[in-house]
Amino acid sequence: MAIDTTPTGTTTTEPLDNPRLSTRDKLVLFVLCAAQFMVALDFSVLNVALPVLGDDLGMSRSALQWAVTAFALPSGGFLLLFGRIGDLYGRRRLFLAGLALFGAASLLATFAWDPASFLTGRALQGLGAAAIVPTGMSLLTTTFPEGPARARALGISGTLLSLGFTVGMVAGGVLTDAFGWRSTMGLLTVFALIVLPLAPGLLPESRTPERPRLDVPGAITVTAGLLSLIYSLSTAADHGFARADVITTLPAGLLLLAAFVFVESRTAAPLVSLPMLRRRTVAWGNLGGLVTFSMMSTVIFVLTLYLQEVLRLSAFETGLVFGFQGVLSAVAGTYTPKVIGRLGAGRTLVASLAGQGALIAALLGLNAHTWSVWLATAAVSLASMCHLGAIISYGLTVTSGVPDEEQGLATGLVTSTQQVGITVGIPLLGVLATTSDDLLSGVHTVLAIDAAVVLAAAALVGLGLREGKASGTNASGAVEAEPVGAR
Repeated sequence: MAIDTTPTGTTTTEPLDNPRLSTRDKLVLFVLCAAQFMVALDFSVLNVALPVLGDDLGMSRSALQWAVTAFALPSGGFLLLFGRIGDLYGRRRLFLAGLALFGAASLLATFAWDPASFLTGRALQGLGAAAIVPTGMSLLTTTFPEGPARARALGISGTLLSLGFTVGMVAGGVLTDAFGWRSTMGLLTVFALIVLPLAPGLLPESRTPERPRLDVPGAITVTAGLLSLIYSLSTAADHGFARADVITTLPAGLLLLAAFVFVESRTAAPLVSLPMLRRRTVAWGNLGGLVTFSMMSTVIFVLTLYLQEVLRLSAFETGLVFGFQGVLSAVAGTYTPKVIGRLGAGRTLVASLAGQGALIAALLGLNAHTWSVWLATAAVSLASMCHLGAIISYGLTVTSGVPDEEQGLATGLVTSTQQVGITVGIPLLGVLATTSDDLLSGVHTVLAIDAAVVLAAAALVGLGLREGKASGTNASGAVEAEPVGAR
């Protein structure tokens, strides 16, 4: 039996494998998940609308990259900083500010009159998302106690995160064809208007009991480092690594992140506690998260090229393939918390990575014959089920055993890993397909490397966590935290 303390202060006793959520819990979960879904939708809803948007606003093909990069830079670069600010000064307060900014920015992007106003709206959307994502997840992990209730909440959140990205790909095309590209930004405005009025009365405020001074040098180095890294990788995805700005910003980002580690080791109240980074669960869980996001985003990218340029499927038919993937991801979101309850978060993460890698390897059977669409649909859909299992279990692994006052930092690390993972895979591997003389051969090369990386990560994470020996699991299936290297 598990003791579940609800946000209203009432205590209920529920079976471990079937935690019951109160009405208030469900409403809190709805608000937090709707906000996460909205941000996930923003990652993909504009993709198919870019050519139409460019013609309408007079943006060149090369400038269209900024429609994506203007959002990705602040949304990834400020995650750790905003996660820590939420810890210190109030997660609910920052979450609401992020929602308000995101809604206003979406409205600006909807009615943009030139490229500058549109890109300003996109950048402000990214800044709002950087406040929403880590504070929303930390509100979730502090509202739902560690164990089956949190696993169930993270399962629902992870499902909607995956569905948001998939729905965005399909809805973007439908909305653009029916109402024009501005309707994609208008949809995000509507979401913000629905969530924002509900949040103040439902979400509890939470912050650390003490307020140490914000680590300004650490904030500057990590934010500048992430901005440089994300900019260089986003630009390389479209223009390659030979561009002067990529050659400059990539090493600058790595040096700034190294400087951040140096600063944190000598600061009394660091932005990121280095002992936290040495926890087995944080270090190896984030490695699993980085690999599952980066390698799955690459698979989606090369499969889109394969389906449209090798099999000659239309954009709508390609959307149907990924739509089926979204349905099975939702199924995985329902069952993953039950698997975690039996195996533990660490073992589930390792098994999910192994399954994802094996199913990506199955895609090596793709060829130029039309029947391959069925192999592509089945393998990528099942791989996405494993991918979602890895998303949920790595989030639970990283946040398990972390005190409430550091949940914003832990979830900031989770979401930063997610953002960097989505950004890094395509420029590092996707270029092998796009520059190949034979696209099908290039796709096979990318898939082979992708599968090998995921399977290797499964082995490394399994060894690093040492489930049942060095770290162990508690009764609820959550992985207990232990510093890396502890015996």
